Amino acid sequence: MHINGLGIIITMKLSINAKTAWQNAERPQTFLTFSIVASLLLLSSIFYNGMSHAKEAEPAASASKELDGIAHSNFQAEDIFELEYAADPQVSPNGKDIVYVRRSNDIMTDSTRSSLWIVDEKGESHRPIVSSQKNHYSARWSPDGKRLAFVSNSEGRPQLYVRWMDTGQTALVTNVEASPSSIAWAPDGKTIAFTMNVKSDEKPFKVNMPAKPKGAKWSEPFEYITKARYQADGQGVLDPAFTQIFVVPAEGGTARQLSSGDYHHRGSLSWGADSQHIYFSANRSDNWEYEPGESDIFAVDMSGKFTQLTKAAGSESNPNVSPNGKYIAYSKRDDKKLAYRNTYLHVMEVSGKNDRNLSADVDNSLSNFHWKDNSGLYYQQMRRGITQIDYVTLSSSAHSNVTSGLSGTTLGRPYTSGTFSYANDTLAFTKGRHDRPADIYVQQGNKQKQLTQLNEDLLGHKTLGAIEQFTYTSSIDGEEIHGWYILPPDYDKTKKYPLITEIHGGPHLAYGPHFSAELQRMAAEGYIVFYNNHRGSTGYGERFALLLQNKYSSKYDFSDHMSGIDALIAKGLVAPERLYITGGSAGGIAAAYAIGLTDRFKAAVVAKPVINWLSKVLTADSGMYQIPYQFPGMPWEEVEHYWERSPLSLVGNVVTPTMLITGVEDKRTPMSEAEQYYQALKLLKVDTVLVKVPGSSHSIASRPSRLVGKVENILAWFKKYE
Repeated sequence: MHINGLGIIITMKLSINAKTAWQNAERPQTFLTFSIVASLLLLSSIFYNGMSHAKEAEPAASASKELDGIAHSNFQAEDIFELEYAADPQVSPNGKDIVYVRRSNDIMTDSTRSSLWIVDEKGESHRPIVSSQKNHYSARWSPDGKRLAFVSNSEGRPQLYVRWMDTGQTALVTNVEASPSSIAWAPDGKTIAFTMNVKSDEKPFKVNMPAKPKGAKWSEPFEYITKARYQADGQGVLDPAFTQIFVVPAEGGTARQLSSGDYHHRGSLSWGADSQHIYFSANRSDNWEYEPGESDIFAVDMSGKFTQLTKAAGSESNPNVSPNGKYIAYSKRDDKKLAYRNTYLHVMEVSGKNDRNLSADVDNSLSNFHWKDNSGLYYQQMRRGITQIDYVTLSSSAHSNVTSGLSGTTLGRPYTSGTFSYANDTLAFTKGRHDRPADIYVQQGNKQKQLTQLNEDLLGHKTLGAIEQFTYTSSIDGEEIHGWYILPPDYDKTKKYPLITEIHGGPHLAYGPHFSAELQRMAAEGYIVFYNNHRGSTGYGERFALLLQNKYSSKYDFSDHMSGIDALIAKGLVAPERLYITGGSAGGIAAAYAIGLTDRFKAAVVAKPVINWLSKVLTADSGMYQIPYQFPGMPWEEVEHYWERSPLSLVGNVVTPTMLITGVEDKRTPMSEAEQYYQALKLLKVDTVLVKVPGSSHSIASRPSRLVGKVENILAWFKKYE
């Protein structure tokens, strides 16, 4: 079947499916909705056919099936628009109800909406609190459980609202110019604290411009940049502004700024038991711009008086005051100039005295601390690709596992994710599977229950690729590497399949056996998809994470990937002459580095990469952190080292057809990085294409259509070289 013909059939299928969708009460869509998707896929198929060889490529397994006018049994591109997941669960103080954010893709606005829903502990009552075309999020219960504070943009810019749960009456509490965040109720329920950016009126020097005549149209005024970190991905050039702490009466009134100074007071806020002190973290040093890994715990009272509680080198953050007001639990990380350090759980008295490390024997990073009475803390950590909830006693520092499997709050790639909250012996958390994004689960004692099923209407009748895990040794030094592979939905063990290797970003992040729209689409098109947690990944201890210190990218992580590929070939699963490679961000670096070291891949897609570290660290928003923590010195001092880590240093070896894709507004891995590689490959006459994503930051898959576009472009490029 020619690809143009497939696109037309898909268009016809979607038109037929529109009738079913029109009648679907939970997911109402119009015929126009599906026609738009069909048109996009048809245009993509025309592009696809234009890239095809004169000799027709072997059709993918799922594409060769007859399309019979009913919903396709495998995961399709249009299904991405229908995905939903649960996030940010919040247990009511009595432990009986859970409010959560329901994230739903909207095909008509090409966005992901946030609504607030509530479900009881038994899963018998599941209903919306506020759901509309606008966004509603950051719900937080009042101490007595009778009210709910949340942020919404229902009337324009985001504002803080309070809802009375017995009547549903809702009050607009703030009228502020920036978005409130880090919402926290005072224990007496009278006041709500939050953080917000406040613009700073900074002028580097005085410029005397002549007066503009009345009616004259002059050019836009000049922009002045004075900060060391002057840009941020997704925000562009930053306005001079600082994050400050505010309080507002819970019944509405004037928001009052408590913090002061040209410093950022970010992160979670925690009230003291007296409702008169707020605990937070900040770096209030005059040198804060050059200390990205430094912060301390402070308290501020209602008059704006500051008290500094910690002064250790490194980062102390995320304070959480115990219910009796005597202790503060917080995160601590040392100041060693290394790319990864464990984050430990510490507890101290509210005065700052008698500090203790409760997790000194845990070789991992801990986060999200919740007090159980005053005797211990629940927390989460990620181990070997799976996020789990554990508990530690305050008296003996004894740790025990409570549950695991938190996941499913990222849709694109299978990153570890998930969160939980706790109140009155009820744990609520987000949990998915390899074939489902996150739902809400509760656990009380040893009993666990799933409360929601947000994607059964979409995925319940589909067959997704099964996932298998395996371990193998890296050929370079025998290091054990943990990996997974996804099989095509109609996998036939008598056949050998083409393989896509997909590499995670970070590099100090991790994948796991979790839902991935991108990888399931690849599997549905007849590929086995391989991914791993190569050296440098988190969740395997500090030693393993630091195996890439000053070595990213290098022959070491390259060996981790190639050894996994060879292991799958040895299993008889993969056709060795049909190998493909892709990855995004740090994974894009690794993919570009790999094709400079081998010609075994038939094609590559390098997404939002770093190609030249010498230019990257001086043009991106992350250089202030990366230079001191990931490199042995300044780029002009360590030219040879930066160059050795750069895929551009190996470009002369590249023969692999390569697609490059980057967001036009990317400040993390700027477009200039991809452009350097594109131009170099063109000079070498290597088949290449540069795909620019208009208006997109580093998160090129942040909108549903862009997630679709990313994976469908990858598949189209690989199909060209089948």
